[in-house]
Amino acid sequence: CETCSKEEAKYRCPRCMKYSCSLLCVKKHKLALSCNGVRDKTAFVAVNEFTDLNLLSDYRFLEDVGRTADAAARHCIVHSPATKRLLYFLRNKARGCNIELKTLPVGFTKRRENSTTFNSMENKFYWHLKLIFPHCHAEYTLKGVPDDKTLADILKPYIDPVESDPVVCQRLKIYTASPQSDVRILMKIENRSRNSVRYNELDASRSLLDNLKGKVIIEYPTLFVVLKTLKNDMVVLGQ
Repeated sequence: CETCSKEEAKYRCPRCMKYSCSLLCVKKHKLALSCNGVRDKTAFVAVNEFTDLNLLSDYRFLEDVGRTADAAARHCIVHSPATKRLLYFLRNKARGCNIELKTLPVGFTKRRENSTTFNSMENKFYWHLKLIFPHCHAEYTLKGVPDDKTLADILKPYIDPVESDPVVCQRLKIYTASPQSDVRILMKIENRSRNSVRYNELDASRSLLDNLKGKVIIEYPTLFVVLKTLKNDMVVLGQ
């Protein structure tokens, strides 16, 4: 067992392939690694390792995608005039800020969970935001983040040694123990081919709005927080 290192392993997690001996250890490993235990149907498989089971899995995955897309197209909300007006309003306001905001059909997870709003009185976006910390396998979702807030202030409750929450600080101790100069904030560049994934490096001292200008966003921004001193496979545009 890779959790308690005491008992003989009986189970293997379909998601992260960790071995466990009991339900208690399964729950512990899910909590420690933020693992949902669901097999990643889109994980890369090399051609020389491809089997009939992988082919069947891909076929069923495509069938599920087709059913989901069809159900989304039939959903009553997608044809609602109020929904269409709201999405048009958000995209129009984003375009006025030099941001290309794209929305997904009903049925997609990002469309369902997106809580981004625009306050006309304040002339300000309140973004739904996702922070991903790859070195700790952790991610956090923020709601109602004002667009004039700097990225440094957004990250303070997570990686600041003094101001961060003790529980979060313990989980992200690799980040809190590192100097702020080592922290990089990256955002994936959309509309690129899968074999040419690149990221933009954002400026932590500038506001969220300034960092999003001139970029394509699908539903809401997802920021990756990485450390310069630790190896990662994210290639920044221009490198």
